[in-house]
Amino acid sequence: MNLGYCRVSTSSQNLDRQTDQLKACGCERIYQEKISGAKKDRPELSRLLDNLRAGDVVIVTDLTRLSRSVKDLFDLVAQIHSAGADIKSLKESWIDTTTPHGKLLFAIFAGISQFERDLIRQRTMEGLESARARGRSGGRPKKAESQIEMAVKMYQGKVGSIAEICKTTGIGKTTLYRYLAKLT
Repeated sequence: MNLGYCRVSTSSQNLDRQTDQLKACGCERIYQEKISGAKKDRPELSRLLDNLRAGDVVIVTDLTRLSRSVKDLFDLVAQIHSAGADIKSLKESWIDTTTPHGKLLFAIFAGISQFERDLIRQRTMEGLESARARGRSGGRPKKAESQIEMAVKMYQGKVGSIAEICKTTGIGKTTLYRYLAKLT
C-alpha cells in the first residue's frame, strides 16, 4: 500500500499542493499534519510508522516534509525499513528504496553520514586528549568554596527561598542540593 505523509509548519499554511501530488502518485492513505518539523513528537508521523506493514511504501513530496536533519532522516528510514516498508521522495529521486539503485544511493549517503559522525567523534576525542596533556580537563569550572559555604549557611539559616539563595550566590539548584545532601 502507498502511504503518503505531508506536513506544513504552521496552521495557516496549506497542505493542498502536497496532498494533490501524493494522490496523483497513487497514495491510498495520506497522513497530514500542521506542526514544525523540528518537533520530535509528530502524532501523524508516529501513527504512520505504527501502521506500517511489510511491503508498504511511504511517499513524501520532498524530504524536508519528513525530516529537518540528516540524522533524523536516517533514523526514520531505519524505522521504515525495520517494518519491512520502503520510502520514496517525489522531489529527490535518489531516495526511492523500492529500486536497487535507490537502495544503493541511500546506503552510500548513509555511509557518508556515518563517516562524518565518526570523524567528528575522532576529532573531539583527539582534542580532549590534547587538552588533558596540557593539564586541562573538561566540564564546567567548579564553584568557589566560599560561594557554596554561603549558600549552605543561607539555606540552614532559612534566609530566603532556594531561588533567592541561588541567585545571590550564583550557584545552581542542583549544585546546592548536591552539597546539602553531602551534609546529611
